[in-house]
Amino acid sequence: LQILVTVLNENDNPPVFPQPNITRDIPEDTEVDTAVVSREEVSASDADLDTIYYELTTTVQDTDGYFAIRGENNPEIYLQKALDYDKFDSTTLLLYARDRPVTSSDLTNTATATITIIIKQSDTRAPWFLPCTLLHNDTSVCISSPYSGRVNISEMSPDPLLLEPGPIYAVDPDYTISDRIVYSIVGGNTNEVFSVDADTGNLTMNKIVTSPDSFLLQVMATQVSNIRKYSVATVEIKVINKSNFPPYFEKGVYNGMVYVGLPQRSFVYQAGDPSTPLVVTAMDEDFPDV
Repeated sequence: LQILVTVLNENDNPPVFPQPNITRDIPEDTEVDTAVVSREEVSASDADLDTIYYELTTTVQDTDGYFAIRGENNPEIYLQKALDYDKFDSTTLLLYARDRPVTSSDLTNTATATITIIIKQSDTRAPWFLPCTLLHNDTSVCISSPYSGRVNISEMSPDPLLLEPGPIYAVDPDYTISDRIVYSIVGGNTNEVFSVDADTGNLTMNKIVTSPDSFLLQVMATQVSNIRKYSVATVEIKVINKSNFPPYFEKGVYNGMVYVGLPQRSFVYQAGDPSTPLVVTAMDEDFPDV
């Protein structure tokens, strides 16, 4: 008598990940659709030889949608949306492996793998001249005002020029990289009157100016390790006659008076003389006829 015995495989083993904890460093400028964790690294095994179903979630707020898996049976993790280091620099993903579909009512065994993603800032932005103002809270663009200064005609200044709103200065806005900046004049330097210190950005004179024409210099700030990252700022240098004396007011104190209810742009009158408008005047000994 032959008796055929068939052993039924009971679902009594959970899926097992080869690595339950994985950490990945990912450059900020990684291209969309790039695999960041390979299928082999996150493919779970099951002693019951069941088909494994995968699901990926994130535990960090506002980082959902950046990473995804290729399919419910393919756990390869890839970048689904472009990264921005200024929005977040790390996230934690949870990869679930089930031996039954999510919608199944059968007994299901589950395993979880934790994937920590650390984003490394990339060299994505050109230097910023300071001071500058962010454009509508966009951290990728910072608008700076032109620099301005002045020199005396027919006079050589031995010191770095004083500029407004401050000295020429640029920084690498990718602050975790913070590449060194070098400066050069790339335009407007007629007769090579000016030079700029490559390291400090200080603007100095090479020779005297004999014409009253202003200079409109273009100064370039370039990153040392990536010359493709550069910015250009405008520096207006006005040429003026030398001033030996400061202006002064003819009086130390001026007293005026106004009437209640006067419309805008009404005169302020001299105190004690309601018929004479108050006039504030200053003099300068350099310009006695002005």
